[in-house]
Amino acid sequence: MRALVTGADGFIGSHLVEMLLEQGYYVKALSIYNSFNNWGWLEDINESKKLDIISGDIRDPFFCESITKDVDIVFHLAALIGIPYSYLAPNSYIDTNIQGTVNICEAVKKNKVKRLIHTSTSEVYGTAIYVPIDENHPLQAQSPYSASKIGADSMAMSFYNSFDMPLTIARPFNTYGPRQSARAVIPTIISQIASEKKELLLGDTNPTRDFNYVHDTCKGFLALADCQESVGEIINIGSNKEISISEMVYLIKDIMKSDIKIVTDNERKRPAKSEVERLWCDNSKLKELTGFQPQFSLKEGLNLTIEWFLNPQNLQKYKSDIYNV
Repeated sequence: MRALVTGADGFIGSHLVEMLLEQGYYVKALSIYNSFNNWGWLEDINESKKLDIISGDIRDPFFCESITKDVDIVFHLAALIGIPYSYLAPNSYIDTNIQGTVNICEAVKKNKVKRLIHTSTSEVYGTAIYVPIDENHPLQAQSPYSASKIGADSMAMSFYNSFDMPLTIARPFNTYGPRQSARAVIPTIISQIASEKKELLLGDTNPTRDFNYVHDTCKGFLALADCQESVGEIINIGSNKEISISEMVYLIKDIMKSDIKIVTDNERKRPAKSEVERLWCDNSKLKELTGFQPQFSLKEGLNLTIEWFLNPQNLQKYKSDIYNV
């Protein structure tokens, strides 16, 4: 099988590339073009004769058409994902997340690619109206980011309905693990403690999330790719467990044996109506279709993540002194 992974230079994308190579795929890995010829987290994975790293941008439709030739499946992960930055630059999210997705869908259609796995996000659900959240839960645009992903999901599904595109929408809940950006809460906590800060600066710690180790999220992607019954479906990937950010802080502090003082930094808080207060995944659809079961407990995943961050070569890549928008 020949796979294209967009957003391969990112956190989940780089892990997915590794897993695909382990499964015997030939992989085209798309890294966002930059003048430094830097391949993001793909710089940290082992070289392989089955891996072809290419640089470009999904905002260009002609480029999308060229990279989707001669592939069997596209895993579309490329997106702008930072919620705070979406308050500052909402048009960028429309260009990348919505228009970029349309470009990929058009290219998949033109080149008759056999499967497209489009990546959504649990943020599209907004604060839970009921729990656990299944795929029929209403969508609520509580940030420009979530609005752009709702738009991208809708455009992708329209290609299934209009052109019978062999599409599956994977909707992962909060993924964590090695290589995650410090814009996410778990790397924020770990990197500040590992850098021996005296105060742990955080936003609102009351919201709850359904956290999933990155290996399990990628396993979910592969399970959907192998499941023909998932075509035309939106499917959650999650653990069906809920924990508050506050509880997560104390769990990480305990593992790292830290007595750091927790301080609320108002700059890190979302606007009141934009904060997603509760996310808890109903993963029964994924289980029924594929037999998928998460392999890593929260504590196991956190131990592996903390171990990675405590490596000085990894920690030095994070700027724990600033708020990462």
